[in-house]
Amino acid sequence: MRFSKLVVSLSLLGSASLAFSAPANTLVNCIATPPMKLSPAITNDANDFNASSQQVYNRLVEFKAGTLEIEPSLAERWEISEDGLTYTFHLRKDVKFHTNKIFSPTRTLNADDVIFSFLRQADKNHPYHTVSAGTYFYFNWMNLHNILKNVEKVDDYTVKITLNQPNTPFITTLAMDFLSIYSKEYADQLLEKNTPELLDQQPIGTGPFVFQVYQTDHAVRYQANKDYWKGKADIERLIFSITPDAGTRYAKLKAGECDVIDFPNISDIAQMKNDPKVNLLEREGLNLAYIGLNTTKDALNNVKVRQALQHATDKKAIVDAVYQGGGSVATNPFPDAVLGYNANLQQYEFNLDKAKKLLTEAGYPDGFETEIWVQPVVRPSNPNPRRTAEIIQADWAKIGVKAKLVTHEWADFNKRTREGEFFAGTYGWTSRNGDPDNFLFPLLSKSNIPGTNYSRWTDDTFENLLNQAVQTQDRAERIKLYQQAVDIFQQNTPIIPLAHSINYVPLSKRVQGFTQSPFGYTAFYGVKLSE
Repeated sequence: MRFSKLVVSLSLLGSASLAFSAPANTLVNCIATPPMKLSPAITNDANDFNASSQQVYNRLVEFKAGTLEIEPSLAERWEISEDGLTYTFHLRKDVKFHTNKIFSPTRTLNADDVIFSFLRQADKNHPYHTVSAGTYFYFNWMNLHNILKNVEKVDDYTVKITLNQPNTPFITTLAMDFLSIYSKEYADQLLEKNTPELLDQQPIGTGPFVFQVYQTDHAVRYQANKDYWKGKADIERLIFSITPDAGTRYAKLKAGECDVIDFPNISDIAQMKNDPKVNLLEREGLNLAYIGLNTTKDALNNVKVRQALQHATDKKAIVDAVYQGGGSVATNPFPDAVLGYNANLQQYEFNLDKAKKLLTEAGYPDGFETEIWVQPVVRPSNPNPRRTAEIIQADWAKIGVKAKLVTHEWADFNKRTREGEFFAGTYGWTSRNGDPDNFLFPLLSKSNIPGTNYSRWTDDTFENLLNQAVQTQDRAERIKLYQQAVDIFQQNTPIIPLAHSINYVPLSKRVQGFTQSPFGYTAFYGVKLSE
């Protein structure tokens, strides 16, 4: 369900326009696109975590601000069994759920809420499993439908999670947004009233900001949670203002109408660095921009054709023209900060003669016709998908591969891609936990067909290596296994890794205490606004 269909009374806003006479102690984050969903379990778009979910919900564990280290959250502590199969979580006893106009909680968070939140996604017979047309993208992309054996209540404040097999990154997976904890009491009341979809439309959580209203395609508003278990946020109000044009976002930042902006124009970065009104944060992202190659389509199902397209793609030219100093050429399917990166991996240099030779050997001496699908939105991994596609289109034409550029509305683009309709296309991925499995499994495992393995490529040896690597605790052994898997990937080239981008966050000078996340999203608890 797209939330553009959600009907909201404008009277809740007091006006149909924000007019940016924002009250004191209000932070405004100007974002590029409206949230498709306000509920973390059912979204497949990281932008939704930015604009809504993470402000409302909490998880059992979370990443320390700005790092990949795990710290307690709704769980005060936990134990892991020696065999790595059982995780026992001891919950905080003072965590209050939010209140809204249709729900007032009668108890604090307990084990029932954790059980509900997991089983909604895991159990196909759960009364909420099909609510909001939930397909639980991240739950499946992270293979939890196979990893989880049982989630059970030990007592009101103790939960035991049992796995079918050891899973080394499991604890970091628990820190991801899609495993946020919902209120079972709220869900039960909505079910009784035959309005279960409100669980996802009028979110209730335990986080630092309470959802107030979503004005369709205009803004999402939050109020500080006075009962937040960590203490009330310094910011009183939080507004996500939907501002599609990057130039307009920057103008609003300079005018004081925005405090934080998303996805700045890469061409504006140099100016921002010297702008006295802007504090520009930057850090290398845990992301990958790539060209997906649908290996089930004619021509692209031939490995020599895919290798030819690698040789015919000038990655450096793309990084120079599109990223303009804000990215680096991808040599692996993940950045060099990720475990298992192989600095000695044999590369496909830009070489049109080699590309033509491979095409001839594959039976396409004169090339062929295909399509390049172009992402209609900017994402952290790629500041300009259209320009990227145009460069690749021109490169491939030099070896006789005539590629038509195709695009669709964002939701339709994603749906058609997952269903295998595309030929080649510009895509990106941002890891949500920093583990190599969070790149290789979603993007390349046969378990994610249909899903995020857009190439629909499969290889049993590659699959076995991923399975071994995710079960071993030995760091050196994990590195070895992932490097072997990456070598198989490189030989088969089901996708063409292009670049890793630097993530930029432009802030107004009045924003204090903001910590940039390695995952590319924005969290505002702990932030203060100076006068």
